[in-house]
Amino acid sequence: MEDLSWGAIIARMIQQFWPVWVALAATVLVSVRFKRRLGLYGKLFDSPVGVIGFCIVMFWVFTGLFADLIITHDPLAQMSGLKNAPPGSALKTQIDGIYSHYLLGGDHLARDVFSRMVMGARRVLSIAPAATAFAFMVGVTLGLPAGYFGGRLDTILSFFANLVLAFPVILLFYLLVTPEIRNTGIPVYLAAVLFLFPVIFFCTLFNARFFTNPPKRNLYLGITLVIGLWAYSGLAFNADPLGVWHMDPNLLNVFVSVVFVNSPTVFRIVRGIVMDLKARDYVAAGQTRGEGPWYIMLWEILPNARGPLIVDFCLRIGYTTILLGTLGFFGLGVSPESPDWGSTIDDGRKLLTMFPHPALAPAIALMSLVLGLNLLADGLREESLKD
Repeated sequence: MEDLSWGAIIARMIQQFWPVWVALAATVLVSVRFKRRLGLYGKLFDSPVGVIGFCIVMFWVFTGLFADLIITHDPLAQMSGLKNAPPGSALKTQIDGIYSHYLLGGDHLARDVFSRMVMGARRVLSIAPAATAFAFMVGVTLGLPAGYFGGRLDTILSFFANLVLAFPVILLFYLLVTPEIRNTGIPVYLAAVLFLFPVIFFCTLFNARFFTNPPKRNLYLGITLVIGLWAYSGLAFNADPLGVWHMDPNLLNVFVSVVFVNSPTVFRIVRGIVMDLKARDYVAAGQTRGEGPWYIMLWEILPNARGPLIVDFCLRIGYTTILLGTLGFFGLGVSPESPDWGSTIDDGRKLLTMFPHPALAPAIALMSLVLGLNLLADGLREESLKD
């Protein structure tokens, strides 16, 4: 079997990504067709920059979802004779049911670079958006009352936020995931505190909204508490008896670190927005109607702050992606053999001058995802200003 030319390599990679092309085309067509009914998301398709960013981001999202269909080899499998093999190398021994080539070559352990790059998208996108969402829950839950009430509460919360922000982010992130810190149990204690905030947020949200309708309020609160505390026990303490919610220790360390590092910045953004919006007429109207402070914060102020927060959410996923790549590069990722982009880049850099392809493929993937998130945020910002 002969090695592939670059034209054949590109053609075969395009063919391997067929589930992504189908899903991306369907998503764009449906979104454009109904964009006038989809609010800010629909308006995004009036922005060329936003559309480009959206397509890049969704390409990697669908790649992560359909990774099992796209990969050509097991990302951890090693093939004899393909150590640092150049792109397009054919397998030395053809085996039935095994793809015949390494499309992007092999790494220093003879693993398929293409498959590791594809599976790395799943690893990154399974952590970055969820961890960023948790950070937003913490930041919003604390930032709303700090900005609305002010006074001593604002002073205390701002002091702790500034205390965390005063520490170098990369160094703080690095310390939180080191084995020495992990052995102290600090990540578990942080998880016990931080993972409660989504439950607190949704309970407060439903209580404020349906306070005058006790049956509906009790129903929503009951569902939130059952599901929330069930997930909390599994994610924070790995104590879910059904095994639905769980995190291995390495993933928990990384996840908690992302939430802890990002929460103070989100807190300051929300606090600043609330301090500006609480003087608006619709807030005064709500106070005149006798609405409670949490109803005004969650159902009057927060919806009107959605534009900046959505933009920051997209940007923060990009920052988190870079941080995860940095951790993997330093060998502090989810696991040493994980195909995440950071550790793959680190593996490839050791022979970068002689065999650049093992490091270039994940580096370009990481760069393109962050670029797409930044372009998407720019498009959302542009359209939210017209809102």
